[in-house]
Amino acid sequence: MSQKALLALCIAIFLPLISYFIVKGVSRDAIHMPPHYYADDIVDSVKNGKEVRDTFWHQVANIKLRNQLGDSVTLDSLRGRIIVADFFFTHCPSICPTLTKNMKGLQDALKMKDVTKRLDSSFVQFLSFTVDPQRDTVEQLKKYATHFGVNPDVWWMLTGPKKTIYDFALNEVKLGLQDGEGVDSNFIHTQKFVVIDRKGIVRGYYDGLDTMALSKLAEDITLLMLEKDKNEPSPVLAQLISIWPIYIAVIIAVVLFVWITRRPAKEPKFI
Repeated sequence: MSQKALLALCIAIFLPLISYFIVKGVSRDAIHMPPHYYADDIVDSVKNGKEVRDTFWHQVANIKLRNQLGDSVTLDSLRGRIIVADFFFTHCPSICPTLTKNMKGLQDALKMKDVTKRLDSSFVQFLSFTVDPQRDTVEQLKKYATHFGVNPDVWWMLTGPKKTIYDFALNEVKLGLQDGEGVDSNFIHTQKFVVIDRKGIVRGYYDGLDTMALSKLAEDITLLMLEKDKNEPSPVLAQLISIWPIYIAVIIAVVLFVWITRRPAKEPKFI
């Protein structure tokens, strides 16, 4: 085998691994993921002789409410989905109709799943919490949802005990820290959209009346869809590792082939 052929074979063997680590390194530097909010605890430890800091981010608590269809639903049932949430009430004469229209725009922006043109509802769930549950009954929410073209498969309008909703807004997604002018313990009226990732961790606040902020929200949803848990092995790397016996066999075969072909031929003996 010529040196060029040997070099080509080595490249074919190791190129997948080299490419994987290059892409992984570039991706870390080039992509800025949405930040995490509100650490519950920070633990310093030593792993493999190195100091490691683990941050345990606040996961929003589970709550149980009713949607516009009258179904009893929980946040825990949405684990694994990205949540986009806002707070409104149906009698609001100011910002709420615009917020709902803008949320509708996000709903309609979901890419179609297939040629049947049905929405892919597998990764995003929109939630609108009423801050006036006494008047916003299931029937009222259903009427409001129908008026704005809400798809109940991907968007729930929620009502229930006022304390449950307000505790969630103030203590779990902590709107009081993000919008001090519009949020207090008596009446929540904010134009913020809140994004919660698949683990239930707050990852962003966006002005629901600002076009640029909504564009950033849509971009961040895409990034969160692609986000991988750093503690979980990459599926690509796992596949490469799974075929390591093939790599070893090929390397051994190449070494043997080179050794055999480069052995000096025995000189003929003359009698």
